[in-house]
Amino acid sequence: MVFASLLGTTVEWYDFFLYSTAAGLVFNKLFFPTADGTVGTMLSFATFAVGFVARPVGGLLFGHLGDRIGRKHTLAFTMGLMGVSTALIGLLPTYQQVGVLAPALLLVLRVAQGVALGGEWAGAVLLAVEYGPAGRKGRFGSYPQIGLALGLALGTGVFALLSNVLSESAFIDYGWRIAFLISLVLVVVGLTVRLKIDETPAFKAARRLRELPRAAPLVELWREPAARRHVVLGMLARWGEGAAFNTWAVFAITYATGTLALDRTPVLLAVTAAALVMAALIPVSGTAVDRYGARRVYLVGMAAFTVSVYPAFWLFGAGGTWAFAAALVVTLGIVHGSFYGAQGTLFAGLFATPVRYTGMSFVYQMSGIFASGITPLIMTALLALGTGSPWWACGYLALTGLVSVWATGRLREGDQHVPTGRTSPAVAAARESSALVGSGAEGARS
Repeated sequence: MVFASLLGTTVEWYDFFLYSTAAGLVFNKLFFPTADGTVGTMLSFATFAVGFVARPVGGLLFGHLGDRIGRKHTLAFTMGLMGVSTALIGLLPTYQQVGVLAPALLLVLRVAQGVALGGEWAGAVLLAVEYGPAGRKGRFGSYPQIGLALGLALGTGVFALLSNVLSESAFIDYGWRIAFLISLVLVVVGLTVRLKIDETPAFKAARRLRELPRAAPLVELWREPAARRHVVLGMLARWGEGAAFNTWAVFAITYATGTLALDRTPVLLAVTAAALVMAALIPVSGTAVDRYGARRVYLVGMAAFTVSVYPAFWLFGAGGTWAFAAALVVTLGIVHGSFYGAQGTLFAGLFATPVRYTGMSFVYQMSGIFASGITPLIMTALLALGTGSPWWACGYLALTGLVSVWATGRLREGDQHVPTGRTSPAVAAARESSALVGSGAEGARS
């Protein structure tokens, strides 16, 4: 089960992050050629952001299915959709070959990627958390989060390898396509593993007790005052995390190869190394959740991100590739890894079993529009506003971190698992689910 959850998220994030890496290195040249390089890059990042706009659609669609028919089959479909969309991107003609049809097709496939990932994340986390034994929910909930780091490392690593073994012209002509076509192999392996697992115990219990939502899960979610509160606070709590990750893992590549004029392959290897450090620390974060509680671990990590922004950008420009790599390992690898492992368990603890898939998807994917999708655009614009100086961009990142610290602190321990208000299927199942998602000191007090 843990392997199925981790493998699935790794494949999905590999596919999704291939696009983010290619957006700053390839797509701006092949699909959005303009005389102004900044405009081409911003157009490329705009299609990157569209994937995040599509993710809430996938989150609500597959969240509904996951809360009504189960986690297993929903996750199989999201993986298949992601794999096919990614492989087709690798077969697209360029702007020079077919004109405006090329970016139009790229946009459609990016939307399909967004829909697929929108339904993937919450289901994969629930697969792990709802199977996790008592006292180890935090660690189990961190395993799908490792897929984010591994997917990023795999994507940037493949691009770095192709950049190293191929000439510049060969890489631009066909090399980047290889990375996208590899997705088909990964998806076949992932589907084979995922289809062999059983439905989660929590969902089977809710189905057996006939506590699945009578109305649409989204309707049930918004009927409960505590659930509505957690949706809003959860989205704000995620703002800093989304902005941080898409700065260090996406924007930083363009910033380093463009503004800092660093070589592409070492930059990609630096991102890969930072992602591997992050992957190693995420289970440590999950273990800390079982001891100290998800909210506390997440809050401390988010505060660390906030204070690290200005030093990180100072180090980026201080000493070339090695300084850039060191800053990235600290910010993306160590700081982000210290709290990202807590996020899945934290959000799972906000909602009862019958609406958990929908609630988590809504929080994570809807916030992804402003927290993640437009971050490279905002950072590029603020960099231009500062005529190359990063300090306006740093101020924006620090603001997102402060908001997230405040919102995380507002998630009250006493109402994390049991919604208040009128009796509904969600309320009945919440009492059963409190033991499921409660962990560490917070779970004991809830």
